[in-house]
Amino acid sequence: MKKLAELLVKVRTITVQGDIGIGISQVAFDSRKVTLGTLFVAMKGTHTDGHQYIQQAIIQGAAAVICEKIPANTDLQKVAIIQVQDSSIALGIVAANYYDNPSSQLKVIAVTGTNGKTTHVTLLYNLFKTLGYKCGLLSTVHNYVNDNLYEATHTTGDALQINHMMHLMNDAGCQYCFMEASSHAIHQNRMAGLSISGALFTNITHDHLDYHLTFDNYIAAKKKLFDELPASAFALINVDDKRGKIMVQNTQATVHTFALKNTAEFKAKLVSNTLQGLAMEMENRQVWFKLIGEFNAYNLLGVYATAVLCGVEKIAALTALSGLNGAKGRFEQVISKQNIIGIVDYAHTPDALENVLTTIAQLRTRQENVITIVGCGGNRDAAKRPVMAAIAGQYSNVVILTSDNPRNEQPEDILLQMEAGIKPQHYNKYKKITDRKEAIFHAVEISNPKDIILLAGKGHEDYQEVMGAKHHFDDQEMLVAAYKYYEK
Repeated sequence: MKKLAELLVKVRTITVQGDIGIGISQVAFDSRKVTLGTLFVAMKGTHTDGHQYIQQAIIQGAAAVICEKIPANTDLQKVAIIQVQDSSIALGIVAANYYDNPSSQLKVIAVTGTNGKTTHVTLLYNLFKTLGYKCGLLSTVHNYVNDNLYEATHTTGDALQINHMMHLMNDAGCQYCFMEASSHAIHQNRMAGLSISGALFTNITHDHLDYHLTFDNYIAAKKKLFDELPASAFALINVDDKRGKIMVQNTQATVHTFALKNTAEFKAKLVSNTLQGLAMEMENRQVWFKLIGEFNAYNLLGVYATAVLCGVEKIAALTALSGLNGAKGRFEQVISKQNIIGIVDYAHTPDALENVLTTIAQLRTRQENVITIVGCGGNRDAAKRPVMAAIAGQYSNVVILTSDNPRNEQPEDILLQMEAGIKPQHYNKYKKITDRKEAIFHAVEISNPKDIILLAGKGHEDYQEVMGAKHHFDDQEMLVAAYKYYEK
């Protein structure tokens, strides 16, 4: 238990009412989790306003409340009231204080960008583990504290989850934490109060406009991470992306650059690219890697540069990196006994889908068919739906439009919006199969040896979300099941 005064260190308050010397048993921003002695932080969310639940939190035993607006007609004399300008920033600082500021005892490396975040942090985690470091991972796929696995629920957790995980990392003796920083998390101040040692920018393309509304807002959300870096940190940017330099216009951090095409501090050349891996020229050496595609060449270079900036010896970094596999569900191959090549990839943005399909185009012999199974998530950016279908039509011999995670939308409505993007010259190559299982089985049924089936959009996910309920669904499992069915 900590004193309320301890939790308020560095919090910018407007007014403070009541005794800040009281003990606090826990911190919560969800009123349903409030128990006796809780500090309740009332925040304005995207769907609801926590200020509406202050009275309920007090009834349930809250000892103190942080809020932006002190409510009228509420029984406030029983609790301490702290008014702040932004509750989300206050929550981040309070969460850090509650868990003894765990990020200050770690080297925290945050990775942001539209594509490549998961691959970057996963490779960094595995690279540093290979080199003997104790470290943690906060990613879309998994959270790790050394070798202990904790399932992830969001690309970037809330402030309490982040600080709790970093507290566990401290207890386990971790030296590094590699974390994804989503645009939502940055914009919502979920990383407020953290001590960041370094941040990496991968790229930025069309995504999440359902939330950010405009592309400029989306860019600004990513840029905010770099704006708030301390002078002691480093900022590493991909300068082959024209918006890389925008990210660091106002940063206090030391700026470093990486690129395959433009002049940069960390430069590499893609020498060869096959379905078995790729070769790159780095540090005047040719190095073979298990990952595939130009987009992974950027990921590998970004990881290498980050490792060097963290003090890893160059040859040791390259040697360890050359032996690593990528993240689950990122260009992951599943090959049948008949040599049908299945590729499972998380590509759920136009740029990511085009990256995967152009990589396949570079690797194929043109004697095989490329069959793309693709959908778009419900209750998300609808503008990208026709764009993704158009890309699939451009690069594939056969396109099957199907469900991804329809969430609370009708799958057929999503497919109609995707269908609008199919160009007339590609009308003869696509079909709609709403049921994802049926779509996968159909793709295998029409495949011949050496054909390539791309299952895009879900990657590592092992569920499908329909009307608010999650049902088990794993693209890899379903693909293997289809292979076995048609082997009979």
